[in-house]
Amino acid sequence: MARNEQLIRQHKLLQLLEFSRFGSTLEELRDELVGDLGLTKLHSRTVRRDLEALQASGYGIRTESLERGKVYKLGKTNKGVHEIGISATELISLSIGRELLYPLLGTQYWRGIETFWNKVKDALPDGVFEHYDRYRKTLHVFGTPSKTYEQHEGMLKTINRAILEHRIVEIQYAPVGKPVSTRRIEPYGLAVYQSSIYVVATAPEVQDPTERLRNWKLDRFKQAIALDEYFKPDPSIDLSDRLGRSIGIFSGEKPTMVQIRLGERAAAWVGEDPWHPEQKISPEPDGTAILTVPASHPREVLPKVLSLGTEAEVIEPAEFRSEVADAVKRMAAKYQ
Repeated sequence: MARNEQLIRQHKLLQLLEFSRFGSTLEELRDELVGDLGLTKLHSRTVRRDLEALQASGYGIRTESLERGKVYKLGKTNKGVHEIGISATELISLSIGRELLYPLLGTQYWRGIETFWNKVKDALPDGVFEHYDRYRKTLHVFGTPSKTYEQHEGMLKTINRAILEHRIVEIQYAPVGKPVSTRRIEPYGLAVYQSSIYVVATAPEVQDPTERLRNWKLDRFKQAIALDEYFKPDPSIDLSDRLGRSIGIFSGEKPTMVQIRLGERAAAWVGEDPWHPEQKISPEPDGTAILTVPASHPREVLPKVLSLGTEAEVIEPAEFRSEVADAVKRMAAKYQ
C-alpha cells in the first residue's frame, strides 16, 4: 500500500468494528482489510499491532472469547466515531455519479451533491482520501455534455415549488424554429433525459386527456412565474410508469411497438447498448435480426436508426418507416 498505510488500515479497522454487531476475529478483520483496501497480503500480526495502537490512543476496543475464537469489539462509548462509513468502492461510485450529474451544475441539486461530497471528504483523514483518490484515477468518465443549468436556477426553484403546491405556472417557451409563446402549464415533476432536464406538465387548453401531459425542455424556458392559481392533480398519472414506456422522451399513453431490421453488426451493438429494457432482438436465418422496441414518436427512432446507417431498416409501422425514408431522401439530396 502507499504512504499513510497504517493510518488507512486503522481508519478502516474502526469502521469494521463499528459496524460489526457481534465482533470480529483477527483473521476476519485481516481478510476484510485485504479485500476492501485492495491489498495482496496482510499478516495478522500487523492487524493486532494496529488494534493495540488504537487502544493506546483511547479507543475502547475490547476482546471477548467465543466459540469461533477471540473477537474484537468497539465499546459503546465509541460508537458513531465516523459520521460516514464508506468503502473505497462506494466512494468511487459516488465520485462517478457526481461527474455524471455535471449538467446540474449551479442548481440547488448540485449544491446538495457538493455539500454531501464535502461531508464525505471531511469525515475521512487526508491520507485515506488520497488512497481512495488513487483508485478513482483508474476509471475515467467521458461523453457527458458540457451544458449546465446555472442560468435556470431561479426557474427550477419556481417550478419545484409549483409542483409541490400544485400551482399553475405561466412560462415563456421558445421551441426550436418557432417564436416565443406564453403558455400555462400544470407541472407534475421533473425528468432528466440524456443530460437535459424536462418539466413534465399538462397543457390545460388541450382537451384530449391522452395528449395533455407533455415534456417541456427546460432549455427552452425564457421565464417561469408561479401563479396564484391551483390545479387538482390527476391521480391516474404515474410519471415513473409513463416515462419508462418509450425509448425517448416523447412518452405517451400507448407507445407503438416498432420493428427494425438490423444487420449482424448492428444487432451486436444494440445488444451491447440496449435502447430500452423491454426491447427484443430476434435472429433471422439470413444473419440479420429483428429489433422490436417501444416508441411514442418517430423522432425517437429517427436518430438511432440513422446512426446505424445501412445496418438498420425500419420495417413497421408505416408512419415510422415513412419518417425515416423521407429523412434519408432529404439527406441524399444534399450530398448529390
